[in-house]
Amino acid sequence: MKTVIDKSNTRGRSRTDWLDSRHTFSFDQYYNPARMNFGALRVLNDDRVAPGEGFGTHPHRNMEIISIPLKGKLQHGDSQKNSRLITPGDIQTMSAGSGIWHSEMNGSDTEPVEFLQIWVMPEQQQTLPAYQDYDIRPLLHRNELALIVSPDGDAPAKMLQQAWFSIGEFDARQTIDYRMHRAGTGVYIFVIEGEVKVGDTTLLRRDGMGVYDTDSIMLETLKDSHLLLMEVRM
Repeated sequence: MKTVIDKSNTRGRSRTDWLDSRHTFSFDQYYNPARMNFGALRVLNDDRVAPGEGFGTHPHRNMEIISIPLKGKLQHGDSQKNSRLITPGDIQTMSAGSGIWHSEMNGSDTEPVEFLQIWVMPEQQQTLPAYQDYDIRPLLHRNELALIVSPDGDAPAKMLQQAWFSIGEFDARQTIDYRMHRAGTGVYIFVIEGEVKVGDTTLLRRDGMGVYDTDSIMLETLKDSHLLLMEVRM
């Protein structure tokens, strides 16, 4: 088993009067050649956007983009004429493919929005752009991982990559036995909240850890925890 550990306080940061964004991997003005990606996982941004502000209309191409709101309201718009407001318990996926323009704005004029912005490199280039959002609340059960993204239709959201995303909230002193979905993948563990032990490594709030060259891992929650596991092709 091989691992890579990205502590919260080693992440890059972009900060303006309306945005506070932490970057696990190289992004925008933050460049670290040792932190470019974990397999097909290219971007993991932890964004906080001020009321009434956001990312205005801009283009993307050939990237799978997943947004997971943690607090507040996220307003999406794009050149495919999609317009959606999502909140915690929803997720949205976008295949940029051959090209799409989109905006991600705070849907509230009074409260900040916090969300995870995740990019995964696709298996194929120049596909048709597509957008979808999903209510994952029916899948969320305490002390269980919910599969929310997969490549083959056994989760609410699909992705044009061999990737499986799972999320869940756990009480302290719970054990999670995670098994890889296929050979040649690794899983990136992101601690949204809480404290988790993986082998001899303790992960705190917003820490990340990639694990690969193994077919399973065991996690133990040391505190009540909210976890996101992203299994991707290496």
